Amino acid sequence: MEIRRVTRAADVAAAGHLFDSPPLPEATARFLADDRHHLLIAYVDDVPAGMVTGVEMTHPDKGTELFLYELGVDEPFRGRGIGRALTAALAELSRERGCHGLWTVTEEENTAARATYRSAGGEPAPGQAVYVWDFEES
Repeated sequence: MEIRRVTRAADVAAAGHLFDSPPLPEATARFLADDRHHLLIAYVDDVPAGMVTGVEMTHPDKGTELFLYELGVDEPFRGRGIGRALTAALAELSRERGCHGLWTVTEEENTAARATYRSAGGEPAPGQAVYVWDFEES
């Protein structure tokens, strides 16, 4: 397995099956144009097997941290440690970029994600709640 940082839209399109939905060209271009956005893809024999995305966020009194936005591993490649390796690689990239931490959110019932994040060194934050605002297009 090889993990690569992806910066070209063609590489995102070739790994489109790893995302929840096919990547949108305009959103892909916007994501890749910002050097605070990170996309790592794991390749097995040059086949895109998994991906993780992260976004750096800076706050005046907290500094910069990295949000693990999405992690996905293609079904045939699950159970091989690819998700853990991608998460660890993103954590390392976060350190290299001077971030003070890495964080993510997942569903309580997503046992696979929770196990992956724990195996990569993450700990659940006690007493946290997630609030969302969903602005659907009308």
